[in-house]
Amino acid sequence: MARDNFRDLLALIAIVREGSFTRAAAKLGVSQSALSHTIRGLEATLGLRLLTRTTRSVAPTEAGERLIQTVAPRFTEIEEALSALSEMRDTPAGTVRITATDYAAREILWPKLSNLLQQYPDIHVEMVVDNGLTDIVADRYDLGVRLGDQVEKDMIAARIAPDMRMAIVAAPSYLARRPLPKTPQDLTAHRCINLRMKTAGGLYAWELEKDGREVIVRVQGQLTFNGVYEAVDAAVDGFGIAFVQEDLVRPHLKAGRLRWIMKDWSPTWPGLHAFYPSRRHSSPAFNLVLDALRYKA
Repeated sequence: MARDNFRDLLALIAIVREGSFTRAAAKLGVSQSALSHTIRGLEATLGLRLLTRTTRSVAPTEAGERLIQTVAPRFTEIEEALSALSEMRDTPAGTVRITATDYAAREILWPKLSNLLQQYPDIHVEMVVDNGLTDIVADRYDLGVRLGDQVEKDMIAARIAPDMRMAIVAAPSYLARRPLPKTPQDLTAHRCINLRMKTAGGLYAWELEKDGREVIVRVQGQLTFNGVYEAVDAAVDGFGIAFVQEDLVRPHLKAGRLRWIMKDWSPTWPGLHAFYPSRRHSSPAFNLVLDALRYKA
């Protein structure tokens, strides 16, 4: 097969994985028109339509899906072989792809990785912020980050943070206008700030706990975010009650900008863990990143 055909196949794989010509073009560093021209050329060469396009999305046809299932694993093998060769270098090098929530990325990962990356300039980290439960195998990440009890059993996990205390908080200005909630059921009569998670059935249901009893509450409110930092800001501004990590709001609690309510219903969850497939090839770069992230009590 000609070298151009390999490039065309890589373009096809990128489009399907990204679900968008725009995102795939950005990832490949080419223009969207050039990428469209590449796919049209590949379809003309094969005499088959490989992608179905709409104004909002792109998906493989049956022929496209069959082609991708055949060739994508081969390219993965090539990438892994090249990665393995990097071990022969004196200086650790390579790219480690990580998916994590905004909280984990900002509060845990970046503080631990910044010094490592200064020490090893040939190690590259691609960190994708995603508040859903991403399939790291299907999406080809090296590491994922989740709470300990959310890690799948067939994954290898390493703790990277202590147990996580949650807090139900609101601004004094909000609480001055409404009766203080004391039970999970009381929250349904309040304006609460929702968090949208694409893999949690839409809006995240608050998981509250008291004396070993867990209660799931679906709350209502004026605002919904897909990031926890915006929820904290909205709570400080008096837009309602938020359910967030206690360490995020600690400065606001100390300054009096927020009040911690229903403290007896605020759970403590297993700490964040980095996880990866058991069959993953471990490069020196990957091992250094993982070791830097490990929680040291």
